[in-house]
Amino acid sequence: MHQPYRHSLLALIALLFGLLNTALADTSSALLAMEDPQNPLVLISTSRGEIYLELFPNEAPNNVQNFIALAQGEKDFTNPDTGQPVQARYYYNGMRFHRVVPGFVIQAGSQAKNPLGLQVELLPDEINADALGLDQIPAINPDGSFADELNIESKQDFHTEILEALYSRRNIADVATALSRQYQTLGELHNLTVKSVYESQGYRYDSSLRSRAIRRGTVALANSGPDSNGPEFFISLADAPQLTGKYTVIGQVIEGQSVMDTIGSTAIDPDQFSSLSTLIYSVRKAN
Repeated sequence: MHQPYRHSLLALIALLFGLLNTALADTSSALLAMEDPQNPLVLISTSRGEIYLELFPNEAPNNVQNFIALAQGEKDFTNPDTGQPVQARYYYNGMRFHRVVPGFVIQAGSQAKNPLGLQVELLPDEINADALGLDQIPAINPDGSFADELNIESKQDFHTEILEALYSRRNIADVATALSRQYQTLGELHNLTVKSVYESQGYRYDSSLRSRAIRRGTVALANSGPDSNGPEFFISLADAPQLTGKYTVIGQVIEGQSVMDTIGSTAIDPDQFSSLSTLIYSVRKAN
């Protein structure tokens, strides 16, 4: 009489054991893929599958610590309406990849998209431009074109990214002054490096850190300019030299690249909710 129940129970146990073994196997292979097994291993469980990240605390110590504290529910928050502290929450659980640009990035963690409206302090950048070689890359090539890293595609980009800061530094406030100093300005332009252009935009670098370029699978923090790192992060779907030196790298995808690509295959507009956006079940340490 109880035989069918017994069979179904055994089948359920077998299924659960199989799922557990799969999870262990994934974690085991992720551990083997790590550059340094002492680094934190983080598992992002999503509605499309699992992504394992190796974080780099020796390269971005404060920002990695902040990311882990947010994920583990160890961070206190502020209620934006009252200004009062809010008890710790698992910040990323229940959020979505709210911005997806196929072939470029998948992005999540925006404070504006947090379902509880949690506000988090912003931290300084942790980047070493010299380690990235940005101090050795001329901003302007011998043929007059711009370094690929600067991603300058128009006269407006050139004015915004380079000229405004240069004119401000030299107290050039009108056309007549600009014309009278054009040869000096030209000489200064040809002495610029990618690093010095970024520094003129407000970025400050730490030569004591090890830094790495943003490549396919890199995990970095989104920002609104220098020293504005919070919980929002992106995973690069391709090598992105135009982002290197302007975004703090905190880790690398070491397993789950196919899931990363699946999430990145459907464009998601950050200004519009989409049922196609990928849900984050949890973000937690796996070692």
